[in-house]
Amino acid sequence: MLSLYFHPWVEQAMNWKLLALPVSIIPFLIIAATFNVSLANLLAVGMVPFIGAAIAMACKLLTQGLKFNYLVRKFLGPVDANWRTISVRIGSEFVTSTTPSFVGGELVRIMWLNKKGIPVGKASYVTIVEIVTEVLVAGIFAITAAVFSFTYGAYVVGIAILAVSLPITGVWSSLFFLSSKRTFQVPTWISKIATRVGKGRSLQYIEKTNLWMKEICDMSRETRHNQQIKKAFVVSTIISVFTWSLYGLSFMLIANGAGYTINFFHSLMATMAANAVGNLPVTIGGSGLTEFAIWAYLGHLNTLTYEAAKDSLQWNIIIAWRIATYHVGLVISWLFLMKVVYPSIKNQKTA
Repeated sequence: MLSLYFHPWVEQAMNWKLLALPVSIIPFLIIAATFNVSLANLLAVGMVPFIGAAIAMACKLLTQGLKFNYLVRKFLGPVDANWRTISVRIGSEFVTSTTPSFVGGELVRIMWLNKKGIPVGKASYVTIVEIVTEVLVAGIFAITAAVFSFTYGAYVVGIAILAVSLPITGVWSSLFFLSSKRTFQVPTWISKIATRVGKGRSLQYIEKTNLWMKEICDMSRETRHNQQIKKAFVVSTIISVFTWSLYGLSFMLIANGAGYTINFFHSLMATMAANAVGNLPVTIGGSGLTEFAIWAYLGHLNTLTYEAAKDSLQWNIIIAWRIATYHVGLVISWLFLMKVVYPSIKNQKTA
């Protein structure tokens, strides 16, 4: 059904998303020129801390794959081999990381599940459970980081974090928990406008979208009283805590390895604050926003180069951390996307 939407989208995505790698480097060049970050500063971080952060990021991707595989088996049964399901989740992260606001990867996963014979509504519901647990944990961490920002007097940073994290967390959580009580449909006024502009074709898309949302809500109602499903939601949330903890660990490894001192908690708060601001739909994968957000957050802590907030030796660990987590993550996820995911869905017939 919705493969009519997804297939052309994936085809187009593969044509331009590889540009994300060179485009994401532009903020680094601007930062380097503004704050006098030299190649020597960057290399001073050291190979061991860099590798440690990259390994932490690889473990984060693996953990996300394990969670997706767990939810698929819990809700849908053995759709495919475990390694392939995990690979699909890792590969879809490339699409997520090369899109403003980190969206798009879920469509790849839905399309792959649909290719395996899973109705789009059920595939979407499983993916939504995965997203909601991840967003919920990230939102709680980000809000906690905002509270600490206010404590340290960084009001602008705290407000920016809350302005992004609260709406995202609130919308996803509300839609998920309300889906079991009502059936969402495209608002009537949108349907009328779309029908007038696109006529019959738009009406067809509206009808398919409404059917898709109905299937999701039906699935939500079917599972809301199932204790095993509730347990799956809790387990998924716990895995998400571990996943984001690896993200925080990556910065601690690279910072402490480079000679700075920051504990795990502050590292986690800093990375989650950066992740929240990076969700703004301004740049691809939060490039530039993420770097400046973590710099601004750390600049108000009584740890890690507090006196050198504008020194190039703080920017070197931020840039090195970003390369180790974002760019290394792109390479890993792209390999899985090209070798496992894309070949299995590129020949999908539209319904």
